[in-house]
Amino acid sequence: MNMQIEEIIKDSIADEIGIKKGDKILSINSIKPKDIIDYSFIINDEIINLLVEHKNGEPEEYEIEKDFDEDLGIVFTSAVFDNVKKCTNHCIFCFVDQQPKGLRDSLYVKDDDWRLSYIQGTYVTLTNFTQSDWERIEKYHISPLFVSIHTTNPDLRVKMTRNPKAGNIIEQLKKFKKIKTKIHAQIVLCPDINDGKELKRTLDDLSQFKSIIKSIAIVPLGISKYRVEELKKVDKKVALETIKIVDEFNKKIKKQIAMASDEFFLLAGVDIPNKKYYGDFLQIEDGVGAIRLLKDSFEKCQKKLKKRIKNKSKITIATAKSPAKLFKEFAKQIDVENLDIEVIEIKNKFFGDDINVAGLIVGQDIIETIKNKHIENLIIPSVMLRKNGENYTDEFLDGKTIKDIQKINKNMKIHILNDCYSFDEILKIINNL
Repeated sequence: MNMQIEEIIKDSIADEIGIKKGDKILSINSIKPKDIIDYSFIINDEIINLLVEHKNGEPEEYEIEKDFDEDLGIVFTSAVFDNVKKCTNHCIFCFVDQQPKGLRDSLYVKDDDWRLSYIQGTYVTLTNFTQSDWERIEKYHISPLFVSIHTTNPDLRVKMTRNPKAGNIIEQLKKFKKIKTKIHAQIVLCPDINDGKELKRTLDDLSQFKSIIKSIAIVPLGISKYRVEELKKVDKKVALETIKIVDEFNKKIKKQIAMASDEFFLLAGVDIPNKKYYGDFLQIEDGVGAIRLLKDSFEKCQKKLKKRIKNKSKITIATAKSPAKLFKEFAKQIDVENLDIEVIEIKNKFFGDDINVAGLIVGQDIIETIKNKHIENLIIPSVMLRKNGENYTDEFLDGKTIKDIQKINKNMKIHILNDCYSFDEILKIINNL
């Protein structure tokens, strides 16, 4: 068990009694929590006995009196205190297996832990579930979970995940329905495998669970240049068919829960749907609705742009192929005197030309693209940077950092977009020039 403390909230109970960053919690009321879920329930008491090991190795016990639901003000380095449950699948489309050798060890680790699904929104396949997992989910009323379905055909799901335990997904969904755990579902679409008739079957099977399914995201598989499996890419024909199947399903169940990701609409060459299609944008992190949010945000921000900036300036937006096309459309519509807008498409040489999303752009590809260009203000999305919990670091997937980018030109200002689904931050950059 590792309950190491990453941060203490100022003026909190933990701060007042002298607990510090780097200390470890050994037990709470003589209990060793497995994760932040256990911890959250255990501290909901008026008297807490806390055993702490300080950075110098010295243990200290605290007796704390507090309000029943008052937080201690402790932030941990990890949401899971015991071992994260590893993925036991070998999915034919797994992107982790499509990475080159020589990257950080953490990039090759595949987790399949329902606790991280609940806390951080990562997807789980349920193939490593134990009776204890089901009991805890029911006990703590855990909801929602993000579940990778892919197909409800038992034999096909076993084949796609290469796991003999993957065929009972319907029975598992029935359990979730019984204990009223809500689900966000994901289907990674692989042409000639789980598309077409198989996709229709999967959606029809899922219709019986519409009371617990909050959303269904259909996303295309990603194929890097390191792919060993012979898999087909999603093309225009498959994209059009998938969009149609999704629309027909929603009409059939009279509920808007299934959504094709943005990439399908781009590949199909059809307009991005209006915001009603995406509802509450529940699958935005899976690339479902990001373009619609950006388009709507841009329309609002366009009205707030200055007509003129004082000194002649230039901004450069560097992003992947798919979003670059959208930002080039925006740039044509922006009419601000003394402002020059450049949109640079970063080609993904690291993973291959077929990877068009910003989240898989690496530092070296940015450096190679911009090293001979005159750039005053460089804007890059935070999704290109490695994530640590809920926060982004300054490091790209290939180990390059923001400092490495800065070395190209010390006078270049680098702006990181924290909200990649809004134009607001770019608006502020322009208006502050």
